[in-house]
Amino acid sequence: QVQLVESGGGSVQAGGSLRLSCAASVYGYSSVYMAWFRQAPGKEREGVAAITPGGESRLYADSVKGRFTISRDNAKKMAYLQMNSLQPEDTAMYYCATGGPLALNPGLYSYWGQGTQVTVSS
Repeated sequence: QVQLVESGGGSVQAGGSLRLSCAASVYGYSSVYMAWFRQAPGKEREGVAAITPGGESRLYADSVKGRFTISRDNAKKMAYLQMNSLQPEDTAMYYCATGGPLALNPGLYSYWGQGTQVTVSS
């Protein structure tokens, strides 16, 4: 069965950077889309970024475009989210997901990790 495990979260000051990692135990990993989502307290889960199976195309939410970069290493079955110029509004639990298309609708994704917390202070 599918298992996704996020790591790399933590607390940083505004303007800082973090790189999140997602270790994917997925058969045929190089054939699946990967995505990152986030959810802040009291808010709905929102899409952050998605990437095609071979990494050819990427999709970003407008709120993170130019600051965040999604990538993947299919040989290692890993997905990453490089987050630069972090702001307090980025504070949330971050989840990686698979089983969906190149889209940022969480309802289109079938498999989820347990999340890693990112906290950005001003």
